[in-house]
Amino acid sequence: MSVLRAAAAAASPLDQPAGPASARRLRAAVARILPPLALFAVVLAGWEIAVRAFGIPFYILPAPSRIAGVLVADRALLLGEAAVTLGEVMVGFAIAFIVGVMLALAIFSSRTVERAVYPLVIASQTVPVFAIAPLLVVWFGYGMLSKVVMAALIVFFPIVVNTVDGLRAADPDIVNLLKVLGARPAQIVRRVRVPAALPFVFSGTRIAIATSVIGAIIGEWVGSTRGLGYLMIHANAQLHVDLVFAVIVYLSVMATALFWTVSLVEWTALPWRRAGLAQEQWEEA
Repeated sequence: MSVLRAAAAAASPLDQPAGPASARRLRAAVARILPPLALFAVVLAGWEIAVRAFGIPFYILPAPSRIAGVLVADRALLLGEAAVTLGEVMVGFAIAFIVGVMLALAIFSSRTVERAVYPLVIASQTVPVFAIAPLLVVWFGYGMLSKVVMAALIVFFPIVVNTVDGLRAADPDIVNLLKVLGARPAQIVRRVRVPAALPFVFSGTRIAIATSVIGAIIGEWVGSTRGLGYLMIHANAQLHVDLVFAVIVYLSVMATALFWTVSLVEWTALPWRRAGLAQEQWEEA
């Protein structure tokens, strides 16, 4: 009997009955979501009370209730401009992801490429994006292309660095075993290094997709006739501060939705990561 009890205690969460496991996952999800929601509600309530109590004019700091009214009244305008910004973000991200992963593979595969390119990739992050935004508008115009390039430049770095680190993180014992068995370098990369790099790639992608919104907005601030960044500048010039806050709400929702979309893709594409997270949640519950 003692052996059976020990085996039951050591069982993985996947071996547990579905009912208790689901209840534990639900409790863990509520424990993660409830604190930030409660804090956010307290901040909004304090903000609303402060604006009403001190009579702060809306062109200085609008109350959350006024911002909510703008979100409803101007939803057609906001959704139309958000679609423009989202298109710039997605195109810029797609270009940066493809080029970044290919460059990471080249850096990992060739010491010459690593010595020549990797320092330049790192040095490129020392240039403020605001400094090059006007140049991109001059080179690529006021249209969508300059915003796409800006978003791609911001997204590029975390994807390259995380992918290179992931390719290097493969288990050396498995790599050596495959070498002894006569596997070619391309086979080792495909069967060992790429699967090992995927969690790193998704980590970099989550950071990149959220920050890509910043790149598109900076591009729209510098020179544009469409998009949420253009709408923000236009509203701020007219002291329409409640609309500026409404744009900020849209940008926050957009970046958060993109972040969780990448997390969902990772959850679906990497079953071994899903099992590991389930184990952690089971241990925390």
